[in-house]
Amino acid sequence: MSTTGAATIAEVARTAGVSRATVSRVMNGRATVDPAMAARVRKAARELNYSPSTVARSLSLGRTQTVALLVPDLGNPMFQQVLRGANQAATKAGYRILVADSIEEPEREAELAIEARRRCDALILCSPRMPEDQLNEVLTATAPVVLVNREPHGSDVPALAVDYATGIRTLAEHLIGLGHRRFIYLAGPVTSASNTARLEGLALLQAAHPEISIQHSPCGSMIEDGYAALEAVLNSQATAVLAFNDLVAFGLLGKLNETGVGVPRGISVAGFDDIAFAKYATPALTTMSVPQMDLGRHAWDQLHQLLVGEAESTSLFFRPRLIERVSTGPAPVQPTTAPAAPEAGSLPLWSRDDDAGVLRAAGSSLARYERHPAMPDVHAPRPYLHPVHTWNGTPLTEISPLDHRHQYGVSLAVAQVNGSSFWGGRTYVRDAGPTLLQIHGTQVSHDMTLVGPALTEQLTWFGHDGAELLTERRRLTARTLPAQHGWELTWQSLLHASAGPVTIDSPATQGRTGAGYGGIFWRFPDDGEASITCADGTGEEVAHGSTSPWLLLSRAGDRPWTALLLQQGEVRPWFVRSTDFLGAGPALAWSESLHIPAGDNLEVGLRAVLFDGVVGADEVTELIESVTE
Repeated sequence: MSTTGAATIAEVARTAGVSRATVSRVMNGRATVDPAMAARVRKAARELNYSPSTVARSLSLGRTQTVALLVPDLGNPMFQQVLRGANQAATKAGYRILVADSIEEPEREAELAIEARRRCDALILCSPRMPEDQLNEVLTATAPVVLVNREPHGSDVPALAVDYATGIRTLAEHLIGLGHRRFIYLAGPVTSASNTARLEGLALLQAAHPEISIQHSPCGSMIEDGYAALEAVLNSQATAVLAFNDLVAFGLLGKLNETGVGVPRGISVAGFDDIAFAKYATPALTTMSVPQMDLGRHAWDQLHQLLVGEAESTSLFFRPRLIERVSTGPAPVQPTTAPAAPEAGSLPLWSRDDDAGVLRAAGSSLARYERHPAMPDVHAPRPYLHPVHTWNGTPLTEISPLDHRHQYGVSLAVAQVNGSSFWGGRTYVRDAGPTLLQIHGTQVSHDMTLVGPALTEQLTWFGHDGAELLTERRRLTARTLPAQHGWELTWQSLLHASAGPVTIDSPATQGRTGAGYGGIFWRFPDDGEASITCADGTGEEVAHGSTSPWLLLSRAGDRPWTALLLQQGEVRPWFVRSTDFLGAGPALAWSESLHIPAGDNLEVGLRAVLFDGVVGADEVTELIESVTE
């Protein structure tokens, strides 16, 4: 036995009763050794805890079993995932990955690529920033090599590229569909081929949509670059930002949050790549998903074929996929200079916009109904109305605000249904307080019918365990009110206990006094102090818990508005907030649980009269009479 404590190849050979050359062939994976003899060698190696010398093995085989991967910025999660995919695939084949980082310095790339290749058997060159002529020289000098995230010109090396031009167009067209017309593109490094492709895609988009404007602002690829871009973004007067990548979008979102600019209410922000952190941003980031790990895995597959002499000169082209989250939304409506009252013949009509319903009248959008919104599970995914506007375009809804991320426009949100949350966020637990529980349910839309001013939809409410709890027939209708210079929206829902008895609860039924929320809940924007009036008096303290059949909310200022909410059917206590945020709705389980026997129905309804201007408390009676048929 060796005195150094490490077994030698001679000891393995002696134990197995073979020559050292035979041990070497077995350890190097050669198939020329008799299977029984090879098994004897491997058994002896295990018993002696023998590890072959990497250096000796490399000399014997004429290769290092190592490949190099050069990236422009290892701090970018996009490149980390490419590395991860390549490393997983290479490890299975008995190879290791040596990583080099050019830290976004194109002038260093050629030297690093050649040096890395000298130390390894092959090279994966990812997103090189160097000029085309220099790239071709490097590709020739470093063969075998595979190119990732850039198309070669003048070289036949295998390549894996992403269709960034189509991707950025898809992203922008999604925003155009949301009403955006003024864009700013926060450009990536000027030496980046993917940035050049994005610019080409935007140029084609501009030609196809002459009605839009796209400003280009030099930025970069790091979080700090996006953070520093705030002034350029705000000065552009754009309603939507197209960031070079998700990191730039993260930085911008952070600065927008610091300065109090609402996203997406004030401005929409979209990224690119869909790195792992994108869905955890505040708010969750809309982006284009690039198959990052697949790029790494396929790069290794191409490279391995080169190493074993089986490769053909092939290239793969990947198309990004739109991932819609809540950092993008409808374009803010610009103030009109001369507000006009609705005309008697201007009938509101619902129409389709992809999977959403849009309510329009006289050429203007009054409301949008999102049927399959991009919401995290913790928000209890459900359809909602947003934005809802007055006749002259003042927004009256908010989605996923900083104070309560799980609140979305106007929705049927219930704290608990048979123990599942259809409200979102934390659940109130008796003697423990608000607690984040994995009990969030989902409202799933099955179909939507649009006939004139009426939208009808069938839904199923599924609990957190996937069980069916309720079926629902939902109907949204609208009409104009020329005499009142406004319009009216009515929400009616018929809930059916289809799978058994149902119990609706709220934090109040669990011991939290005054927190009986749950029902048709309206989240208003936070842009100034609001006045609240009900039949019992004025102010939040009076209105909260009141069984008044109506609730009047109004806000003065540059764009004054009033919303008169009228209960439909059984009058329930109002849940009202105006201090921390502005929101209101009738409460289904104000202080006691609400039970629906198996097979029975529950009707829920709310009418909203919306108009520009402020109505005083002394005008409410006359207003109600004028809108009641």
